[in-house]
Amino acid sequence: MGKATGTLLGLAIGDAIGRVTEFKTVEAIAGDWPDWRQLPLPQRALITDDTQMTLALARGLRTALARGPLTPLRLERPVREEFVDWWRSPDNNRAPGMTCLRACERLSHDKVRWQQASDVGSKGCGANMRVAPVGLIRELDARQHSGAAQLQSALTHGHPTALAASDLTAYAVRKLAEGVPPAGLTAVLRAYALARRDHYDEFWLGDLGDRWFGSSPQAVIARGWDDCLTSLDQVDAALAAPDVEADPCLVTGEGWIAEEAFATGLLCFLLLPDDPVAAVRRAAYSSGDSDSLACLTGAFAGAHHGEAAWPAEWVERIEHRDELLEFGALWD
Repeated sequence: MGKATGTLLGLAIGDAIGRVTEFKTVEAIAGDWPDWRQLPLPQRALITDDTQMTLALARGLRTALARGPLTPLRLERPVREEFVDWWRSPDNNRAPGMTCLRACERLSHDKVRWQQASDVGSKGCGANMRVAPVGLIRELDARQHSGAAQLQSALTHGHPTALAASDLTAYAVRKLAEGVPPAGLTAVLRAYALARRDHYDEFWLGDLGDRWFGSSPQAVIARGWDDCLTSLDQVDAALAAPDVEADPCLVTGEGWIAEEAFATGLLCFLLLPDDPVAAVRRAAYSSGDSDSLACLTGAFAGAHHGEAAWPAEWVERIEHRDELLEFGALWD
């Protein structure tokens, strides 16, 4: 089935399609492509910082797991190095997010603890659009899975909603890869969010919560999960009266922030669960953060369908194809 391969290819394909439409209104997109169903993968299928950072996280995870069972320090060191390498790379010219740039600059200073480098005020989508690899590693237990998803977020985006959305995004990828049917997915995700709602894992996050404003880290992270639960409510409301012709951003948000990116990416997949190509086109043909939305939609669709979801001619053209396939083979 190639679920990991399907996830990573879908993520990059969505990213490449959405790269062309990001920062454009639906009306402007329609000037070039009147029908969203015909939105093409560019002949030169270049990815953005979304896939670049996904691959950076994947490399860090591979290094960490080669050293033994996943722990916070074992994860933080190589992922931090990969994020800093991305920040320094001349290829980092794909409209990267300012939170990632600033946090990675701080991470480049060896004496700065990652908790100090983290931007605790940012819940931009830059953390959950890259988290899919965590959901693909079957050997992780529940605590490792949640902890790794939140820690990789907190290296740059330390807002509690960013942590919760990253955790929930990775969990959605995991559950779809395990075979949870799309029709039952939001109920599974809601149950997970409610169970995690007031849990602050100090083993994985250390004293990050001391930088939050609130009565306790548990109370603050609960607000992050509540943001995600509200977004799940919006997804369910949209699915109760589905409209595949409408701009999905109008109901679940434009996706510049974490919970909206999660919700709108998920909505596009669930509107078209049996047509992964149409799902990523619908996400990219939108008024919001089109590359991140289509990136997430592609990850969800690929986790559900496997690598057969994507046209062979698209896979041949996607930038970083060989490395994406290498990680897919590793985790399949």
